[in-house]
Order: sequence, then C-alpha cells, then structure tokens
Amino acid sequence: MHAEEMSSRVAVIGLGYVGCVTAACLASLGHRVVGVDRDEHKIESVLRGEAPFYEPGLADHIRQGVDAGRLSATVNIDEALSASEIILICVGTPSEKNGNLGLDQLRRVVAQIAEHARTRSAPLVVAVRSTVFPGTCEETVIPAFAGAQARVTVVSNPEFLREGIAVRDFVEPSLIVVGGADEDGVRAVANLYAPLGVKASLVSLRTAEMIKYACNAFHAVKIAFANEIGALSTSLGVNAAEVMRTLCEDVRLNISPAYLKPGFAFGGSCLPKDLRALNYRASRLDLKLPLLEAALPSNDRHLERAIHAVLDFPQSSRIGVIGLAFKENTDDLRESPVVTLLEQLIGKGREVRVYDPHIQLDAIYGANRRFILETIPHIGRLLDTTLDQTLVWADHLVITQKQTPGMLARIAAAGKPTLDLTGQQLPTGG
Repeated sequence: MHAEEMSSRVAVIGLGYVGCVTAACLASLGHRVVGVDRDEHKIESVLRGEAPFYEPGLADHIRQGVDAGRLSATVNIDEALSASEIILICVGTPSEKNGNLGLDQLRRVVAQIAEHARTRSAPLVVAVRSTVFPGTCEETVIPAFAGAQARVTVVSNPEFLREGIAVRDFVEPSLIVVGGADEDGVRAVANLYAPLGVKASLVSLRTAEMIKYACNAFHAVKIAFANEIGALSTSLGVNAAEVMRTLCEDVRLNISPAYLKPGFAFGGSCLPKDLRALNYRASRLDLKLPLLEAALPSNDRHLERAIHAVLDFPQSSRIGVIGLAFKENTDDLRESPVVTLLEQLIGKGREVRVYDPHIQLDAIYGANRRFILETIPHIGRLLDTTLDQTLVWADHLVITQKQTPGMLARIAAAGKPTLDLTGQQLPTGG
C-alpha cells in the first residue's frame, strides 16, 4: 500500500542507454513508466520485454517491468505525456564540430512537450536528465512553456550512469542530484528515487547542471593524473601501481574532500617547487606530462583573476589585506600568492595595508626574511600590528587566508565592502 502511494506516473523521453536504464529501473521501483522514442526497434524490443541493446541486468528489469504492467513504450509522445505527471528528458546532446553541445534533440522534445502543455490542465514536472551546460534549462527549456495552460515546473536531474554498469549505478547510486527553484517539483523528482534509500542532493537549477560537468571533469583529471604519474614512475624505474596504491591509502588528504573547495591560489615552499622539479625531470626524460605541466600556469591564471578582482575596487579606495603568509597559521612567506598580489597593487599605485596575526617582521629570519624584503623592501611600512588598525583604515577589505569564526565576525562587524578570496562566508547580522 505504501509503495503504491509513493508511485508516480512517469514518461521517459529517449530510450538510449540513459533513458532505457532509467525507465526500466524506475518501473522496478514501483512507478508506472512509459518510454518514448522515435526508433520503432527500441519500442518493439521493450514491448516484448527485451533490451534494445546489451547492458548487464537491463533485460531482466525490462522484462519484470513489462510483466508487472508498470513499463510500456510508444512512439506517440502525446499519448505518453497525457498519461504522465513527471517527464524525464533523456535525449542525446552530442558534441558539435566546435565542441559545443548539440541541443537539437532537446529543443525538439521540449517543443513537443510545450505544445502538449498548451491544452493540458493538470500540472506537469519536466526534468532534464540529459547532460546540458549550466543555464540551458533557464534559457532554452523554461521559455518554451511561456504559453502553457498547465503549470509546468522545470528541474534538472543529471544522471551518473556508466555504460557497462549502468543498472548497478542506478540501483546503488553514489549521488542523486535534483535542482530547481520550485520545491514541490524538485521533491517530486527526488521522491522517484526514494526507494533506493540514498538522500538526494537538492540544489539550484544551474548548480545541478554544473555538477554533472564537475564530476566528469574530475574523473577525467584523475585518470590523466594517474596515467602521467604512472608514465613518469615507469621512466624512473619506479613501480607505478605501488605509488598510486599507496597514495590512495591517505583518505584524509588524497582521496577525500581536502582541497576540493574553490578558494585562493596555492603557494608555499612545497607545491610550486615540487611541481617544477617533476616537470623538469620529465623534460629531461623527453616525457610530456601536459596535466602536471598545466598545474602551475593554471594557478597563475587563478591568481591573476584574484588580482583583477581587487583592482576593480575604486582607484581612490584604501585596501586592507588580511593575511600575508601563503596560508593560515604559519609565518612562511615563501611563494605566497599574497606577496604577488601586493606587488601588483603597489605597482598600480594603490594604497595598501596588511594584517597577519602570525607575521612580525622582526621575528622572521633566514630565507623567509630575505624573500619578503627582496620582493617588497618597504613591507614594514605596510604591516599593521592589530586587526582593528586595518579595519578602521581601509575602505575595502580583502581576505586571503581562512579565518576563525571570531575573526570573521569582527571583519563583518566593520561593515566594509569585503572580497573573500578563500570562499568562506562572512556572518550576517540578525
């Protein structure tokens, strides 16, 4: 009884790998599903209880769904839409010659759904499961329903299915994402997956679209990284498998959320030096490692973006920079991106003062002291000894290190326009 109450009437448009697996598995979860495709072979295969292509486990789910009367298929999209309350769009978005996404199939299907919605009275939830670039739902899908009689809610529900194990990925998901502005519509789609026992991540529309790209890009980067480390290890006579296997033993820093937060550029005495050394040794071995070679230039571009953001402050403003070392809780200034930031600001004639609770010029020595004095000889005149000095003097503030909640509260209380390069959130009053 409970499962029946939770079941929904769903139309899945597009019966390729994603659509067919989605339709069959949703039917297995107890929903009434109709698949739609222009390819009659796919329709006939499903109606016979067979998979239209090979995917482990798919045929069983299709047969069970058809036998139970919960799964059907048709080439008639109007027939499918009339019988459904939730539409999952699973059409292809292939690459065009210039690398852009091809949205022809998506536009065609959306136009058909919009035509149906013009004479429909019952509300409709349209979920885009196809991979689309952030903004596609807002710019291409939602405007199509401007003249609809029915209340149409558009959400993004990206898939994370890998060919060859797509059925397992569906029934044992590591991530379920639904994004949209309408809470009822988002929850209606999220509830489709409730029997799987995995909490769905409910996010904004554009975030949902971007998450799919972030995941795939991360997977590609991981593969390329492992292959480049493997190639270099092999060239140096090192067991590549042993290196990567041991690297994965660290689940606090390596295989973890560590460092996976947008923030400021990296610096310090280790990361830049070691990347340069790896790339130098690879070049001596005539080994091209494009990913590792790109890490330092990528970091430089990120620092440039931060510098331009600060330079966008009014020319006359006094800029207070909070943080000077390359990261919090250290006095190490070597290759600190903040030093480069200060160089650029000073070179552009900006008024700058700096506060870092761990930097006392008289207390630092050796290479650390030489580095800062050679880079910014008059750094002593720019350093404040207390945070309050900086907060009172500055017109604008720039945070370059992660701060404690207490420090963030003091910065927020100053009421000055603040650019936080670390990705933290300043507390708000209330």
